[in-house]
Amino acid sequence: MADRKLFAGHAVRRLRRSAGLTQAAMAEVLTISPSYLNLVEKNQRPLSATLLVKLAETFDFDPRALAAGEPGGGEAALRRRLADPMFADLEIDRNEIEEWLAGAPGGAEAFARAFDRIGVGGGGEESAALDPMGEVRREIERWRGHFADLDAAAEALADELRMGAGDLYGAIAERLRIKHQLTIRVLPVDVMPDLLRRTDLHARQVQLSETLDPASRTFAVAVQLAQIEARDEIDALAKGAGFADRAAERLYRRHLANYCAAALMMPYARFLRACEATGYDIELLQRRFGAGFEQVAHRFTALQRVGARGLPFFLVRIDRAGQASKRFSGASGSPLAEAEARCPLWRLHGAFDRPGTLAVQLVALEDGSRWLTIARTVTPQGRRYGAVPAEFVVGIGVAAAHAGSLAVARGVDLTGEATPIGLGCRACGRGQCPQRSLPPAGRALIVNERERGVSGFAFGGD
Repeated sequence: MADRKLFAGHAVRRLRRSAGLTQAAMAEVLTISPSYLNLVEKNQRPLSATLLVKLAETFDFDPRALAAGEPGGGEAALRRRLADPMFADLEIDRNEIEEWLAGAPGGAEAFARAFDRIGVGGGGEESAALDPMGEVRREIERWRGHFADLDAAAEALADELRMGAGDLYGAIAERLRIKHQLTIRVLPVDVMPDLLRRTDLHARQVQLSETLDPASRTFAVAVQLAQIEARDEIDALAKGAGFADRAAERLYRRHLANYCAAALMMPYARFLRACEATGYDIELLQRRFGAGFEQVAHRFTALQRVGARGLPFFLVRIDRAGQASKRFSGASGSPLAEAEARCPLWRLHGAFDRPGTLAVQLVALEDGSRWLTIARTVTPQGRRYGAVPAEFVVGIGVAAAHAGSLAVARGVDLTGEATPIGLGCRACGRGQCPQRSLPPAGRALIVNERERGVSGFAFGGD
């Protein structure tokens, strides 16, 4: 919030009314003038950092609630919606969006609800209902990828388990056996050919596939323990989400259990200290916490505890066809995570050609933002010889302005030349790109029989 204006009059007004205060009374508590508070509530003045701290200290609330309550999810979320090709010819810039949020927050919220109800491709309510993954992703982003109650529960549990044993897997197995009468059994792949984990309540067993590596086995039993011991926190979050679709609710519950399991393996305070001490050295952190590359990368996006925030990372996971199976922008607000398509000039795609090797790249978007990105291949657990050779690339990134402390940034000039990329050809207005496969949406295509440029497509409206 420190690097942009935050207009949150609607949230401040809601907070004041919930406390049963008049504007004059609240202004007195905050030691500001009633007229200034009135301007803030009308979105005619942004919240200053000083006022934000006073609000948090006086009324004991999470400052992220202000951003989460912004109309339409805030500026980044509105920019994502306006990146749809149907709006390409309008050329709406960031200042216009800021003015819209400040001057007509209700209209911005109404637009966001209508856009989300229509769904991608204009399929109406039916289209939206058939996208439980989209619903879940929006709910996760509403929390900026961080669930404080789950982190607190997991941290307390991790400390308790460490008192009894240094081996987390063994400690979890012992707790499941003694407290919940569940034993761990590792089964041959021939017995569980299509499953990695199964809970057999009749036999009182948590059954794991022998194909799981040590990090994945620990994660699997941690998920089981989270489902039992963090049930109240998970139930509260799922109920608060208010999903109408049962599949969406189950997907969300699975995400929350996985989140809690990762928090158990990488407890917040210890993990954040290790991140800061190592420069977010992802490979070193894997070894220190006994976790996989994707587990550590995903954990980076969740480090947003009030008063102890990590760097604002985003995460994207794609297959060779460029389809994204995971996209989390976290607190970064990065268009690279929000966009439906990706640029082939981003080394996210090239990482497939160098399996297991980190691909580090400084990129620049059309809006002027610069990002340091890291990508590496990951292989799903459970792979057998002769089976489909599935492979994904996980890419993470952080704004270049925040990347100076990263281990991978050593020797990289973060203010120097960056690779210019877009958000997919249909959303990219860069001219004469030799990699262009399609003209940008909403731009007039220009065909000249006497000329041929570097790009196969010439277009107007630059």
